[in-house]
Amino acid sequence: MVVVAVDVGGTFTDFVILRNDGTIYSIKVLSTPRSPEVAVLEGLRRIREPISEVLHATTIGTNTLLGQVGLEIPPKVALFTTKGFRDIVEIGRQNRPRLYDLFFDKPRPLVPRELRFEVEERVLADGTVAKQVDPREVEEYAVKARSMGVVSVAVSYLHSYINPANEEVTGDVLRKYFKYVSLSSKIAPEPREYERTSTTVVNAALMPIVSEYIARFSEGLKELGISKFYIMSSAGGLVDANEAVERPVQLIESGPPAAGAVAAAEFSKLIGVENVIGFDMGGTTAKASSILRHEPEVTTEYEVGGEVHHGRLVKGSGYPVRFPFIDLAEVSSGGGTIIWRDEAGALRVGPISAGGADPGGPICYGRGGGKEPTLTDANVVLGRIGDYLLGGEMRLDRDAALRDW
Repeated sequence: MVVVAVDVGGTFTDFVILRNDGTIYSIKVLSTPRSPEVAVLEGLRRIREPISEVLHATTIGTNTLLGQVGLEIPPKVALFTTKGFRDIVEIGRQNRPRLYDLFFDKPRPLVPRELRFEVEERVLADGTVAKQVDPREVEEYAVKARSMGVVSVAVSYLHSYINPANEEVTGDVLRKYFKYVSLSSKIAPEPREYERTSTTVVNAALMPIVSEYIARFSEGLKELGISKFYIMSSAGGLVDANEAVERPVQLIESGPPAAGAVAAAEFSKLIGVENVIGFDMGGTTAKASSILRHEPEVTTEYEVGGEVHHGRLVKGSGYPVRFPFIDLAEVSSGGGTIIWRDEAGALRVGPISAGGADPGGPICYGRGGGKEPTLTDANVVLGRIGDYLLGGEMRLDRDAALRDW
């Protein structure tokens, strides 16, 4: 029997296989961004040994929020909030990643204003219910939200972390109309309404995508006779499928960022160096982590999907999330990141990624889908990358990359 660790990136899906005798080997296949489980199941079928369990890391959350060609954008989300707090996700904080940039734009709210519903309810700071929620009002808004195409709902009431009674009543009503409901009292039961609301909204945006992915993946595993399946969280630990579906917000940095930092920490022990810097570059982003005394640094508040990403230190361009994360800094784009020119003709890089095999990835992959140059194409043209990937299975088309530019 073998244990298989799988990492689904924006461009490639990697497998590390551990045998009972301690020997390790790896394989790599092209990712399938529209249906990530397809590449995973393909790779598992290539392993000609009985598999006891699968440990899974994925960048599906990161890539959904950052934007990747071929990957479904976050679905329509509605926000139910206390009357007077409709614009909390838009007002946010006054943090700015670039203090003197007069042209900086705050991130677009994941929930447009017409999908934010103010509910007549109030819980005081000591937990006293000053006004109970009216289920009929919630039902009226639910009907309206569904008619507007909403598929997932976030509920964040004032002081619900002390007393979740009104949120729970609201959730009971909403579940009659929506499959995906996120309550802030379950997702992030902490003070500071903006961060709590933002975390709940991000969770609601990811729920349909992650839930459907895990359902398809679990079904595929059953067909292969594999029952044990765990997913890596952003904090570097493992969660089961049910936990991942309920709180997908904790999977945002699941892939190379968290897994890479954990690997760097273990490697630091092997070489006897207490403090090291981990670096992990994928198809969409590249991130660095700090390993102190053989342990990755962990933070409890993070920003995701932002223009820049520098861990807990620089904020203001993304969506705050209050959940344990391995502290990471985005230091570069990934190999599949698209190079483009803005309206003034200036050269820009990212944040959109071309993905891997679908819709085609970098032009040099020669799969017919890639139409725009990427960092991988640039590195191939400059001679920094050889002629083959995937252990010789994929030949890179240098001429196509150069010609299509």
